[in-house]
Amino acid sequence: MALSKGYNPFIFIFIFSLSVVLTLLPFSSSQAVDTAPSPAADSCNGIYLSYAYSSGTKLKPTDPKHQPYRFESVLTVLNNGDEKLKSWKVFVGFKNDEYLVSASNAVLADGTSLPANVGNGTLFAGYPMADLKTAIETAGDLNQIQVQVKLLGTQFGVKPPNVPLPDTIQLANDGFICPKPSMQGKSEMQVCCTKDPKFKTNVTVDDEFLPRQSGDLTIMYDVTRTYDSNYWAQVTISNHNPLGRLDNWKLSFDWMRDEFIYTMKGAYPYVVDSSDCLFGPQGQYYRALDFSNVLNCERRPTIIDLPLTKANDTTLGLIPNCCRNGTILPPTMDPSKSSSVFQMQVFKMPPDLNRSELSPPQNWKINGTLNPDYVCGPPVRVSPSQFPDPGGLPSNTTVVASWQVVCNITQPKNAKPKCCVSFSAYFNESVVPCPTCACGCPRNTDNTCRANAPAILVPPEALLVPFENRTAITKAWADLKRLTVPNPMPCGDNCGVSINWHLSSDFSRGWSARITIFNWDEIAFPDWFAAVQLDKATPGYEKMYSFNGTALELDGVNNTIFMQGLPGLNYIVAETDGANPEKDPRVPGKQQTVISFTKKTTPSVNIAARDGFPSKVFFNGEECALPSVLPTNNSHRKGTTTVISIFLAVLVFMLVQQ
Repeated sequence: MALSKGYNPFIFIFIFSLSVVLTLLPFSSSQAVDTAPSPAADSCNGIYLSYAYSSGTKLKPTDPKHQPYRFESVLTVLNNGDEKLKSWKVFVGFKNDEYLVSASNAVLADGTSLPANVGNGTLFAGYPMADLKTAIETAGDLNQIQVQVKLLGTQFGVKPPNVPLPDTIQLANDGFICPKPSMQGKSEMQVCCTKDPKFKTNVTVDDEFLPRQSGDLTIMYDVTRTYDSNYWAQVTISNHNPLGRLDNWKLSFDWMRDEFIYTMKGAYPYVVDSSDCLFGPQGQYYRALDFSNVLNCERRPTIIDLPLTKANDTTLGLIPNCCRNGTILPPTMDPSKSSSVFQMQVFKMPPDLNRSELSPPQNWKINGTLNPDYVCGPPVRVSPSQFPDPGGLPSNTTVVASWQVVCNITQPKNAKPKCCVSFSAYFNESVVPCPTCACGCPRNTDNTCRANAPAILVPPEALLVPFENRTAITKAWADLKRLTVPNPMPCGDNCGVSINWHLSSDFSRGWSARITIFNWDEIAFPDWFAAVQLDKATPGYEKMYSFNGTALELDGVNNTIFMQGLPGLNYIVAETDGANPEKDPRVPGKQQTVISFTKKTTPSVNIAARDGFPSKVFFNGEECALPSVLPTNNSHRKGTTTVISIFLAVLVFMLVQQ
């Protein structure tokens, strides 16, 4: 074979060697397909799960008692069953105080953005591939039946060569049974989850979408119009909990594909800022777009409701159920005000520039002021929503695509309440105040007050002044009643709202109580409500004299009394200055009513001992802290000193405010 002139054999050898090396090198993560499952997966005819530890190294700082180590692991979910696995969810029982930095192909199902602490275990949900098809319908294509979640994070205390494996891995989808995981060597655990033959569902195999789920609060993300580069979405927040509500709600989520909000109707970003787009890939791609008109380019925007005055604004309003100043009431109070709606125009980025490429935001969070805490799951694709024809025709209009986010009320670990309760009774002159630090205490209080000391009994009039003005009254009362006063004294409750439950009377045929709500906060409470749970006495409820009251049956149990202000009186003002601010204490906003009960249906109740005091108290959906002790009947007197004191004092304060 003749070689051309100028041929250099060393160049040929170099090119050939380089091609061999490149052939042997692994693909980058963006090019690689999912690796083949473990041989143990061959014996699984259900959903195969595995958690494999890959590597780990020691991190700084050095701490023998709590040493951090980097860890890399892979969670594999493989559908070996005969039905599509829709919206897969897997629980990983982390146990080594893990701090997860990143996770590919999945999000945390509770809406928490990464990085996050997952040391008590966490639930993963699939994203962007939420559904896993079967090998039958894909001819065994691993890219469609399997997902591998690459985990990177920090764990504490497990030094290599020891392996920081979780306690367990479990499929969290309904209708599956998962045995205890088995070990594959020392660095991998695996389990085969199979269908539960006893599980009954209304979902058929042929259903394209999962059914809508119930929850305390649901969020619908409906795409109403779609174009190549952008789409319009309508977001509907609906409250379903009879005791849940939101005030000044704030909604946040994560854009996962560099989307940004161009314009909105019915709500507004908490921060209007397009700088992230101007200096990001959005500005490079949309060069002709005027970004001064863009509302928000944050990866995690926060959305707030508009005030009532914007409801009929032609630019921002004119959306049904919008613009209520962030208030969402419980359906038991007013069904017409139990939802909030807004619309937004969302711009997309390559490679999603076609009308059918739609991806909802992830990691949803919603909260309010003095309201319950909610944990929201991932968006789940459901059947497209239908709305009445806007032109009034007797037909429905179907949206392009719909996702549902389900949120439930939860009590975060170490979370403090935002309201508290004091107890008093006709047979005892002292009031059992709110617990010490009921709503939290500032740090380093050792020199000013004792955070771990029980609250001291106080006279009724002490409830009408701020805690910082009660010292002299409390000490004088303690001296009169021969009560021990620690030095320093117990800290206050630090609650924005306190509620006094006073047992007014107890006769053979009935009894009565008085409830007083104090607002110590700087914000007022329009359309307020409260609820009390009386485990045995609720069936005897008769009426309220200054509130609207209704007995509720929750979860099949008739033990809750729901109350709200009368028309025109459903507003609790904020704390205000006294008549002479230089010497008079601040005055709380307040509302008060008497509640009467009969004993015809509850003849065996022991009102004075326990049954006349609530086991739970709620204000605007938030469960309040209760005292750990009840008023005692050690004086054996049936006087009315306490009730008269509270009633007259509140009456005087109300007259002064008017």
